[in-house]
Amino acid sequence: HLGARTAYVGKVKDDQLGAIFAHDLRSQGVDYETAFAGKDAAQETGRCIVIVSPCGERSMNTYLGVTEFLEPSDIDESQMAQAEWIYLEGYRFDGPDSHEAFAKANKACKAAGGKVSLTLSDPFCVERHRDAFREMIKSDVDLLFCNRAEMLSMYQTEDFDAALEQAAAEVEIVACTDSDQGAHILSGGQRWHAPAVPTDIVDATGAGDLFAGAFLWGLVNGHDLEASGNMGCIAASEVISHIGARTEVDLTEVFKAKGLVS
Repeated sequence: HLGARTAYVGKVKDDQLGAIFAHDLRSQGVDYETAFAGKDAAQETGRCIVIVSPCGERSMNTYLGVTEFLEPSDIDESQMAQAEWIYLEGYRFDGPDSHEAFAKANKACKAAGGKVSLTLSDPFCVERHRDAFREMIKSDVDLLFCNRAEMLSMYQTEDFDAALEQAAAEVEIVACTDSDQGAHILSGGQRWHAPAVPTDIVDATGAGDLFAGAFLWGLVNGHDLEASGNMGCIAASEVISHIGARTEVDLTEVFKAKGLVS
């Protein structure tokens, strides 16, 4: 990661994959304290097999396992209160108690002056949870992450600009990626375009996640929305240029070379 102080909240089982997952996060400096599901849990630690095609696009074969069973009791309110931003994963709306867990996290974070971001995750996820997403966006969310397909699905239209404007009327900041067209950032009646960084696509896995991570890093470090959008596009471009969802270069050095940070 970019060096920000971060924490992750998510459920794994007390099994081999769960131990590897927790160790991997902690080895990267990420605070991970969510209680493991017990060895007797009916489900295993979640996993995903990613198949990458020659053109760089990917298909995901996912088993959610105990990931689905995030509960309000897994939310550490004191940890949420320390966060400048929390990032909610839309896929987690599929869990039976995830809505309540999100509400608890949002309340604790915002009560302490923090802000909430939400990613819509996938057009099919939007189809399943559109009403719940809209309710949360209007009441709790400060920053909405999505891509073009998710945006169109959310507002049930083929008019991309109209969907962007509708989202901007409901949330403080909209950051919508648009494939090789870069990203569109809207806030306070203004709109910025962050251009895509040309690269040969090897593996598209992680592009949206890296965009969001770099965008939030920019905001936390005092950069404006346009600069943060450019950082997001640079990060996404780097991660799709090779196999694997982690960057292979120091992004802060790339940002410096681009004149985005000193």
